[in-house]
Amino acid sequence: MAASVLIAPDKFKGSLSADEVALALERGLLERAPRLRVDRLALADGGEGSVTAACSAGFTAREITVTGPTGDPVTAAVAVRGRTVLVEAAAICGLGVLPGGRTAPLTATSRGVGQALRHVLADAPDTVVLALGGVATTDGGAGLLQELGAVLHRADGSPAGPGGGGLADLRTAELGPVRAAFSGVDLVLATDVDNPLLGATGAAAVYGPQKGADERDVRRLNAALGHFVRRLEAGGATGAAALAGAPGAGAAGGLGFAGMLLGGRVRSGADHFLTLLGADRLLDRSDLVVTGEGSLDEQSLSGKLPVALARRARDRGVPVHAVAGRCTLPASRTAAHFRSVQALTDLTDRDCARDSALSAQLLAQCGRVLAERWIMSGGDGQEDAADG
Repeated sequence: MAASVLIAPDKFKGSLSADEVALALERGLLERAPRLRVDRLALADGGEGSVTAACSAGFTAREITVTGPTGDPVTAAVAVRGRTVLVEAAAICGLGVLPGGRTAPLTATSRGVGQALRHVLADAPDTVVLALGGVATTDGGAGLLQELGAVLHRADGSPAGPGGGGLADLRTAELGPVRAAFSGVDLVLATDVDNPLLGATGAAAVYGPQKGADERDVRRLNAALGHFVRRLEAGGATGAAALAGAPGAGAAGGLGFAGMLLGGRVRSGADHFLTLLGADRLLDRSDLVVTGEGSLDEQSLSGKLPVALARRARDRGVPVHAVAGRCTLPASRTAAHFRSVQALTDLTDRDCARDSALSAQLLAQCGRVLAERWIMSGGDGQEDAADG
């Protein structure tokens, strides 16, 4: 009976989508082992590509037009399967949709995410998964809340904002009917970020510089977010300060905080998406798993997708092999999760992270190596377990 292989990678950011990575690996595997039974599963953990991954696993894309991070309209897709809806924040207010790539650290808004949520709530879903990651905003989810009916006003009665910088002038913050918006709906906040909203490990300090914020901007944003929390407490949102300090509140520029105000529950993006995409069913019928991501590094070991998948495979006694754009970990750090690791940077001196065609060629090469060393040979290639 032919061996069954599950190819389940995350995207190689800037180079290939998760599905493109899986296709390239499959091509290499089948060149050397044409009788293999191969399942492909494109993975995502809540960041960019989450809707695409969901649609490759049976969800249906539905396009909507909403406000982008700088106020221009953007067309994004939400993913629907039955009464479950996935909204990807990165597709709406992400760094990838900034006009011309120009950052706006103080004024980028999450209003479009609120519009998307309002749109999907009209269909009365049972579950809404808000995928948090890769956004250009640091507004504490204020724009989202405004779109759902929150009153966030300056002293003259005009709406506060846009963006986190505008919260410094906030006088009135009343959630009103917003907290009932998700009554009867399970709101899942999918993220693997455990930062609080404020302080040295908060949304502005840790992630603001990635969104164009300099040191002065970071101080302004952190102060404005703190003022936002205090105004919410004064406006009757008892518990806002406690939520601001909760793990995950700082996810996606504070969208995690806004989601918590709506009654959402934070869940590991990696584990939630593995379940949502049906990884367990595929693992149950697999003899070997190939996973990977653009950078296999220290952060990966904290529970990112490849490691989360490896843990589930280990529970079933299924060996896992990893392929990465680069690997900064020694074999002693990866051996607990992966039988072998291959890194594209070990195969070329060229910058494959910016060359999708080269990355695909090298991934196919990795697939051929896996077939030869671990499948066609009967799986006795342990001496090559530290390829990366």
